[in-house]
Amino acid sequence: MTTPRDQDYRMPAEWAPHAATWIAWPHNAEDWPGKFQPIPWVYAEIVRHLSQVEGVHILVNDESAQNRIYRILLRAGANLARLHFHQWQTDRVWLRDSGPIFVKNPAGDLAVTNWKFNAWAKYDNWRRDDQIPQHVARHYDIPQFKPEVNTDPEDPKAKPHRLVLEGGSIDTNGAGLLLTTEECLLSKIQERNPGLGDEAATRKHLEQAFHDYLGIEKVLWLHKGCAGDDTHGHVDDITRFVGENKILTCVEPNTHDENHLPLAENLDRLRSFRNLAGKPFEIVELPMPSPVVFEGQRLPASYANFYIANDLVLVPTFNDCQDRHALNIIASCFPTREIIGIHAVDLVWGLGTLHCLSQQEPA
Repeated sequence: MTTPRDQDYRMPAEWAPHAATWIAWPHNAEDWPGKFQPIPWVYAEIVRHLSQVEGVHILVNDESAQNRIYRILLRAGANLARLHFHQWQTDRVWLRDSGPIFVKNPAGDLAVTNWKFNAWAKYDNWRRDDQIPQHVARHYDIPQFKPEVNTDPEDPKAKPHRLVLEGGSIDTNGAGLLLTTEECLLSKIQERNPGLGDEAATRKHLEQAFHDYLGIEKVLWLHKGCAGDDTHGHVDDITRFVGENKILTCVEPNTHDENHLPLAENLDRLRSFRNLAGKPFEIVELPMPSPVVFEGQRLPASYANFYIANDLVLVPTFNDCQDRHALNIIASCFPTREIIGIHAVDLVWGLGTLHCLSQQEPA
């Protein structure tokens, strides 16, 4: 079986030019219990900004939903000419995790890597979301690859293991390096890929899959994610590439905060990591907002969950004194892009924000 690697496909960095962003319109009120009413308007604001700079593909459940959403986006001032609706039913809206991970070859051809999605090994309703990459590949009539590994090379009849992966658990510089966390991909809690063997074997299988399907030469393993994260350790809430050799990472100086030690350990690891040329990375520290708590629950509020689009970066904000510092730090990393804060206090009650809900399609 050929892999994307055999055909010179690799996953571009998020800051590479986009053709479009894919999102799914929020419809499941249980994802924001008691607080769903403002969420469509938060989405409308996101689409308003994205539609100024690139196409926006929006998944909706049916025609009546599409008509209602179109009216919301018309009122919000979105660029309607850049909106593309698809009546594909979804369970949830977190397309970073359930959507296609696009790869691209030097000729500019796109393909879809269709990893299995199982709702973070936590929820029962995921089967509609698991179909999204297939829908996209068929819509464009482009190749799709379903990543799998052979856990028993000695047995020619052994069934390959189809790999589970969410886009929020990885981040790439587009030049052969990938960031992830051990907490998400190697832990027995919310275990994504039981059956791959012990921790060492699982790590080896995943690194091979990243090499074969995403064009990755080296995986940089951080330890843990942030407090309140029900994905159990997604990297896109804590540490992101902002250049081929530049990494932005969250820090928490308050020693009484539960994020302090895990983020400090990640920072230590980042300082020890080396790139493919054996050189250290440029590390930029990003503050965390004060804890965001609703109904007694700590939420995964983080400025690192920003989304890089053509000509702009959307950054979640939390009515916090650190908002302006975070916006300025992110602006220093992207001097040619507009940096736009999106109020996310309501949005994060759904346990995700801007990066979690979006998936880029390379140009």
